[in-house]
Amino acid sequence: MKSRLTVVVVVLALWGGAVVARLYQLQIEDHEVYSRRAEGQHHRRVELQPPRGTIYDVRGRELALSVDVDSVWADPSGVEDPTVTARALAKTLDLNAGKLEQALNSDREFVWIARQLDRPQAAAVRQLELEGVYFLKESKRYYPMRELAAQVLGFAGLDNKGLEGLEQAYNSVVAGRSVERKVLRDARRGTVLLPASSFREAEPGRDLHLTIDVWIQHLLERELRSAVERTRAKGGSAVILDPNSGAILAMASQPTFDPNHFSAYSRHTWRNRNVMDAYEPGSTFKMVTAAAALEGNLVDPSDVFDCEHGSIVVQGVRIHDHKSFGDLTFREVIAKSSNVGAIKTGLMVGKNGLYEQIVDFGFGEPTGVDLPGENPGILRTVGQWPKRATAYISFGQNLSVTTLQMASAFAAVANGGTVYRPFVVAGVGRNGEVEPLHDSSRVSGRAISATTARSLERLLEGVVTDGTGRKAAIPGYRVAGKTGTAQKASPTGGYAARKFVASFVGFAPARQPVLVAMVAIDEPEPSLGYHGGGVAAPVFAAVVGPTLVYLGVPPEREPLEHWPGEQVTNPEAEPATRADSYSVASASSASGPGQMPDFQGLTARQAVVRSAELGLRTNLHGQGLVHRQAPLPGTAIDVAAGRLELWLGR
Repeated sequence: MKSRLTVVVVVLALWGGAVVARLYQLQIEDHEVYSRRAEGQHHRRVELQPPRGTIYDVRGRELALSVDVDSVWADPSGVEDPTVTARALAKTLDLNAGKLEQALNSDREFVWIARQLDRPQAAAVRQLELEGVYFLKESKRYYPMRELAAQVLGFAGLDNKGLEGLEQAYNSVVAGRSVERKVLRDARRGTVLLPASSFREAEPGRDLHLTIDVWIQHLLERELRSAVERTRAKGGSAVILDPNSGAILAMASQPTFDPNHFSAYSRHTWRNRNVMDAYEPGSTFKMVTAAAALEGNLVDPSDVFDCEHGSIVVQGVRIHDHKSFGDLTFREVIAKSSNVGAIKTGLMVGKNGLYEQIVDFGFGEPTGVDLPGENPGILRTVGQWPKRATAYISFGQNLSVTTLQMASAFAAVANGGTVYRPFVVAGVGRNGEVEPLHDSSRVSGRAISATTARSLERLLEGVVTDGTGRKAAIPGYRVAGKTGTAQKASPTGGYAARKFVASFVGFAPARQPVLVAMVAIDEPEPSLGYHGGGVAAPVFAAVVGPTLVYLGVPPEREPLEHWPGEQVTNPEAEPATRADSYSVASASSASGPGQMPDFQGLTARQAVVRSAELGLRTNLHGQGLVHRQAPLPGTAIDVAAGRLELWLGR
C-alpha cells in the first residue's frame, strides 16, 4: 500500500508540475502570441471609406456622385457545403464556380465574393439565404449622364480611388479621409463598432464645381461624334474655352466610353485626346507665323507676296503648296492658306524670332490644365532645328501640339494677347458651400500686343468670309479662325499618303469674343473629305452658333447675310429654358414622342435650344417670335434629315 501511494503521489506531482509549466508557458512566455490570436477571433480592424464628393457642372447639375451598394463576402468556416454554395453564387452572379469553391474551401476568415452589386443582383443573392455568406455596404461611384464628359471626369475603381481624369487629379480632395476602426464580432459573425477604438470619424470628400456646361458639352459631343462617323475617321477631339479666363466650357473626345462600366471598354477610349495626344498642326499654325511677322512690324496685311504658282525651293528642296497661287496680299496668304506665302513670312521673321513667338504662345510646354497626363508637345530648341526647319514650321510641320494648346493660343488672340492657363475646376466645397479657386497663376504671360491681336483678328476673319473656312460661318455673328489639313507622320519616315488631321480653330463673335473652339478630326476617310475647311469647320459652326444663342450673346449690330433670331438686349431677363433641365422630353412636351413640337410663340433662343435637344439643325428667318414652322407640329421627327425651318416676326 505504501509503495502504491508513493507512485500515485509521484504521478500527481509530475502531472501538477506539467500543468504548472504549461500554464507558465501559456500565460507568461507565450502571453502576447495567444492574446493576439484571441483578439483576432473576437475583433477585426476595418477601414471605413467615406463617400466621395459630388462633381457638379457649372449650373449645379450632378456629373458624378456616390451611392451605397451591397458587396458580398463569405466566411468559409460558416459555409456548410462549399460546392453547392459556389455553384449557386456562380449561377446568380455569372462567376467561375471552380474558383469560388476553391476560395470557400480555404482556411481564411474573409473572402470577397462580388463587390458593388446592382440592386437586382444583391436581391437575387439574398433570396438564396446561404449560410456563411454576408453583405457589406460600400460606396460606389455613379455617373448619371453616362458617356457625357467621360474623359474629363475619369472614373474611380473598386477601392474608391480615382484612376483617370478629374477623379484622379483631385483624388485627395474628392476622396475624403478614411479611418481604421476596431469592431467586435459575435458568434453569428455580426459586428459592432467600438467607439473608444478611434479618436476621429471618416471625413467625407469635398465636392468639385466645374466650368463645364452640360448643355454645351452634350452639343459638342453630338456634333463631334456625327463628324467622326460621317467621315469614318479614327477619332476626334474638340474643346471650347472662355478666352477671357481660360475656363473650359466643354471638352470631348471620340471614341468615348461609359465610366459606369469602364472595364468593358478599350483603354484607348479612356484617353482625353485634347490633352494627351500631340499632332503636327498644319495650317492652323500659320496664325503663329503671322503673329511673329506682325509683332515685329515686318509685314502689313496689304503687302504682296509672290507665291510662285504652287511651290518654292528652300535650300535645295522643293516644297509644294496645296494649290497654285500667283501674287497674293498677306491678308490673302492667310485667308487662302498658302504654304509658300507662309514660308516666305517665316523666313522673313527668322528662326530666332519665330521660335520666341512660338514659346510666347505656350507651345512646347504643358498648358498647366488641371487634368492628368498632359502632353507638352514637341518643340526643339532653336539650336537643334535641322535645315529647312524654319520653312516647315512656318506652315505647321516639324513640331507637334495638342488641341488644347492650339485653342489656348487662339484664345490669346481673342482676348488681346494674354495667355491663360486653362482650367476645369472652378471651386470646391461641401454641403452647398463653394470655395472658388482663385489662382493668380492662371495668367501665364503675354504672347502678343493688343495691336497685333486686333490685326490677327481681321486676318482670321477673312479666312471665314473669303478663304478656306467659309463653312465655319455663323449667320448673325462674325467668326475668326483658321483651317488646317495636316499630313500625319509615317512610322517609317516622311508622311503617310492618305492619313490626315483635319482641323479648325476659331472664336466668335470676332470683335468681342466670348468663345474659342477647336475641332480636330483624326484620319478621316479621304474619299469622304479630309480638308479642315470641309470636315472640321462645319462642326465649329454647328456647335458655336447654338451656344452663342444659348448663352444669350446678342448678334452683331451690322447686318450680316441672315440674322438667326431676335437681338437679346437683356439676356438675364429672358428665361433660360435649357439651363435647369437636361431632358429631351421637355423639348417635345407639346406633342407625342417622336413628333415635332409646336415652336410658335417661342423666342429664337428658346427655339434653337429646343431644336438642338431634338437633334435638329435650325434655319431661322427674320426677328421676333416664331409664327410659322416647317415641318408642321405633330409630324414625325426625321433626325436623319435634321432640318427645321422657322420664320419669326414681331
